[in-house]
This record gives sequence, structure tokens and C-alpha cells, in this order.
Amino acid sequence: MHSSIITKLETLQERYIEVKSMLDDTRVINNPERFRILSHEYTQLTNVIQCFSQWKKNQEDIQSTETMLHDPELRELVQEELQKARAYSQTIEQDLQNLLLPKDPNDKRNCYLEVRAGTGGDEAAIFAGNLFRMYSRYAYSKNWTIEVMSAHEGELGGYKEIVAKIIGNGAYGRLKFESGGHRVQRVPETESQGRIHTSACTVAVMPDLPKKELPVINISDLKIDTFRSSGAGGQHVNTTDSAIRITHIPSGIIVECQDERSQHKNKAKALAVLSLRIREAEKTRCQKETSSERRNLIGSGDRSDRHRTYNFPQGRITDHRIHLTIYRLEETMNGKLDTLIDPLVQEYQADQLVSLSEEN
Repeated sequence: MHSSIITKLETLQERYIEVKSMLDDTRVINNPERFRILSHEYTQLTNVIQCFSQWKKNQEDIQSTETMLHDPELRELVQEELQKARAYSQTIEQDLQNLLLPKDPNDKRNCYLEVRAGTGGDEAAIFAGNLFRMYSRYAYSKNWTIEVMSAHEGELGGYKEIVAKIIGNGAYGRLKFESGGHRVQRVPETESQGRIHTSACTVAVMPDLPKKELPVINISDLKIDTFRSSGAGGQHVNTTDSAIRITHIPSGIIVECQDERSQHKNKAKALAVLSLRIREAEKTRCQKETSSERRNLIGSGDRSDRHRTYNFPQGRITDHRIHLTIYRLEETMNGKLDTLIDPLVQEYQADQLVSLSEEN
């Protein structure tokens, strides 16, 4: 284990002892808010320190066992014990490193998913529909709920744009790496000569944040329009102008919501999404200003990022960020996304561990 990580763990151990002592202090006990904060910190530190104690004891056992290697009669048995102890040490080290990784507080939140057709005309819209179906099936496999907020269908199927809220524990943490450009290579149904076309869509995934964490929007910066909701026809089509379109004049960001029959509910949802988009735009700007050579798997947030290619003739998917290629296109498009998401999460954690090791 890297020396800088050991130093960090020793510092945390000192803090653990300090917090434990403070929790026995009557002044802290009589201060409910202070006691609550320290109790939460103590609980978080306990798992780390217990694991660190196991690691230190295992290191002592390894050193003690190594001293017996010089005995010819015991050497074979000692080597076997050392092999087990070193394997156990690697397991503990991995657990420790995972415990030290900074936690994204948004990972457990619900999220908003936006899929937009890019270059490729009708084929791009059809692919946007394919992507939304893929994410919907993945959500259903996780027992999450999907609420479509607005949808603009393509002339030949699919969507020019679709926005949905995904409700479920950990939805953002699992889907956040999907943001960026998605490219498809296949023969469109409208192609008479069998030529392969390349089309593109963009995906944006944003955490559903509490109101207090969202930027304040000046109402004078907004242009609000109402229109009649579109739908599947018959009783599903609204007969009143309940759909809402909000334009944020300074940024040019436009948000629509039409899934509710109430204009007020649609407006509230649209404002929530607008706040998230403004926040994401500011976050992207800051990332570009402070960008470094270290790879960022989440990307810049720029919709031109080319993150993934879906090649139908070869039945393969390539994630360009981690140079991963799998030949499971059909099952992935049917919602089995974990074969792509798990390697992305692991690579992200590995990058964080490298960063942790480089800290002074």
C-alpha cells in the first residue's frame, strides 16, 4: 500500500480517537447538534479504522512469519502461510482504498435523463428512441420508475428529444457516466442500397437536487409559453394549453414539460429542470477552465463528446473513454447495461485511487 495512503490512515486513526473522546464529553452530549455531527463522523471512521487495524495486524503476522523462513524444516509450511497472509493483505488493502474514496453525495439521488437526436436526420431520431428504450429497460430491471416529462417524436419514429425523470435509489450513480455523445453505425431501414450510415445522439444525465442546492432564477430572465400537449391521440391528448415551455433568456436554455394535466405542475417541473441545466452549464464551464491532463470519465458535459459507438453490423459496442469493446450489442440494447457501467465505475475508482496516492 502506498505510503501516502498509510499516512492518511494514521491521521484518520488519530481523529477517530479524538472524536471518541469528544463523544464522552458532557458538553458535547448536552449539545444535540454537535453530538449528532460527531456521532455521524465516528460511525464513518469506525469502518475505516477497524479495517486499518486488521491490515496492521496482518502486516505484523507477515513479518513474524518471514523470520521462520530460515528454518529448512518449516520453510514449505511458512511459504504457504505467507502466501495466504499476503493474499489477505491485498484484499484488506482494496477494502481500505474503497473506504477512502471520496463519496459523491449525489450518487444515491434520482436523476433526469435527456436523449436528443443529433446528426443523421430521421435515423438519429430512431436511434434516440432505441437509446431511451435501452435506458427504460435498464431502469425497470432495477425497479426504478420512469416519468416522461416531454417528448418530441421523429417523423419516422423515435424521438427528436425526450426528457424523463428516473426515480430510484442510486439512479444517478449508475447512469452518470452515460452523459455525452453516442454514435450509431448501421444500415437504416430507409437505405435502399444497403449502405452503412453513421448517426449520433447526445445523452445528458443530471442529479435530482434539492431546491436549496439549485441556482436562484430571476423570473425577469424567463420567457414562459403555454401550448397544447401532444400525445398518443384520443383521451390522452390534452384539450387545454397545459404544456409549458420556459426559455432562460441569458443562456438560451429551453425547457418543456407536458406530462401533467395541470399547467402549474408542468411549470414547477420545468423550472426544476431549468435550474439543473443552468447548474450543469456552469459546472461544465468551470471544468473547462480548470481542466487538467487527468482523464475525466464523466466528460466535460459538452454534447459533442464522443463517448460510445454502437456498431450494428459487427454487433459491437465500444466505449472510447476506457477503450472497452464488447460484442453484446443486442442484449445491451435490451437494457443489460451493467456490462458497460461496471467497468466505467471501476475505472473511475482506479483514477481516484491514483489521485489519492499522489496526494502529499
